[in-house]
Amino acid sequence: MGLMVTIIVGLLVVLIVFVVVVTAIQQHKEKLDAERRVHVAKQKAIIDENEELILSLTNLPPNPHINKILNTRSLNAVKTIKTLTPEKKSLDSLIKELNARLQVIQGLIEKKEHVENKFVLPDNEKQIIVILQCVKKLRAVLRSEQNKGVISAELFKKEDQHFELIQLKINVESLMNRAAQAQHKQMIGSARQYYEKALMTIAKSSSVNEYLVQKKAEIASQLESLASSLKNVNAQDAETKAKSEENELDVIFQQKKKW
Repeated sequence: MGLMVTIIVGLLVVLIVFVVVVTAIQQHKEKLDAERRVHVAKQKAIIDENEELILSLTNLPPNPHINKILNTRSLNAVKTIKTLTPEKKSLDSLIKELNARLQVIQGLIEKKEHVENKFVLPDNEKQIIVILQCVKKLRAVLRSEQNKGVISAELFKKEDQHFELIQLKINVESLMNRAAQAQHKQMIGSARQYYEKALMTIAKSSSVNEYLVQKKAEIASQLESLASSLKNVNAQDAETKAKSEENELDVIFQQKKKW
């Protein structure tokens, strides 16, 4: 009897240990699956962001280097997903498509067939905001890829400066447009503030090129013109005030004369 109890107790202990081990293995597996899903979702978000940025590039001058960086980033993300989910055969066609894209882009870079067009600021303010957001995201992507060692420090510097100048141009042109609008409405003080802010924006930049030199001269000329206009307005106001005071004195003396 005692032996039977011992055997039963031993079996129960083995069963409990087995259940605990199986549960721990299952929980570990679920944890790994959850981490894998999070990682896959992160890579998918990277791919979606890249596709959105590639579409937004149509608003900017052609730049095969940036196209290559974004498509390479997408390719690396897809390969990571493939490693995490090897059962998904549909990823093979996407990898093939991205490799084909990169071959075409690399051909453009090597042949240097792309033309470096000057960035022209659109008239639509909503479109300007979209472009500005795109440029900020592109600069963040460049910084991230350079930190990972995916792109060289030289390429990062070149492309980041390129987008910095576009961002600077958007800010300067927008301020100058607002200044011109204020000037048209005879809001001399507001116009001067916008021009001064545009001048400060240029001064804060470490870049120097023909565009910035030209805009600096234009703004200086406009500020000089505004100062002259403001001086004339003040002179006219003073003259009007003086005439008004003379008229008042005339009325007073005329009244006294009648007495």
